[in-house]
Amino acid sequence: MNKISMNKILHMLAALALTVSGAAAFAHEYKAGPLKIGHPWSRATPAGAKVGGGYLSIENTGSTPDRLVSISVPFADSVEMHEMAVVDGIMTMRPLENGLAIAPGAKVEFKPGGYHIMFMDLKQPLKQNEMLKGVLSFEKAGTVEVAFKVEAMGAKAPALGAHTH
Repeated sequence: MNKISMNKILHMLAALALTVSGAAAFAHEYKAGPLKIGHPWSRATPAGAKVGGGYLSIENTGSTPDRLVSISVPFADSVEMHEMAVVDGIMTMRPLENGLAIAPGAKVEFKPGGYHIMFMDLKQPLKQNEMLKGVLSFEKAGTVEVAFKVEAMGAKAPALGAHTH
């Protein structure tokens, strides 16, 4: 093999390695039956904060509806699902007492300013870059363990490429 073709092979191998590691960096998804849970994340909190927020997406690839009925985490005393909405120009927030239905073929987003998860009575500050375990419980699909990636304070979305597990 001459020097040029060896360099070409090395460049191709390096590109392949970057592609594979890049794909792994975006892999922060979980499955529960036909449900795909994407990119669970939270924001860092200051010391002494009593609440934190959680976000993720749930896509129902099945043919029957399901419902997210509860979320539990070891780092907070309780967890609630909330909906934020603007009603008559006023921002409102209410707990989803009966969980959240996910219709067949639908994707639900928990994100700042909409549906979100409230971690109540935090037992510890949420620190940037931590992966915090939790359990999602669905009416039909059962339970699935996930990890919430803690992003920077004030983050509006998960950092691209920062999700691995």
